[in-house]
Amino acid sequence: MIASGFFIAGSLVCLASVVISVIATIIRKHPDDVAILSVAAVELFLIVYSIAAAARQLGGEALVGEAWEFWGYVFTALIVPVAAFWWAVTDKTRWSNLVLAAVGATVFVMLVRMEQIWQGGAFA
Repeated sequence: MIASGFFIAGSLVCLASVVISVIATIIRKHPDDVAILSVAAVELFLIVYSIAAAARQLGGEALVGEAWEFWGYVFTALIVPVAAFWWAVTDKTRWSNLVLAAVGATVFVMLVRMEQIWQGGAFA
């Protein structure tokens, strides 16, 4: 099975967010705009992904796995960047950047699972 374009795009956005946030952890003593914006990019991707997934499903494209599980992952993934953002703006320490880095890694793992549920195949 070939990975979908959304999976590849999401993987790149997540990777960029992780790299930016880890670098911010090393060189900054507090969360900066670039690290916070990288997490905002992950959230923006997830919003576009969820709209496209809804359109695809309403258009008749079936999931290989359970719909409730897929949408549970989508909604949970949408919450993760928001929670990390609030953590970063309320806890002005170096380690908030590491929390922001965890967003990209966490959402990537969730994207892998969403891809498994949607397409099955080699990911399953």
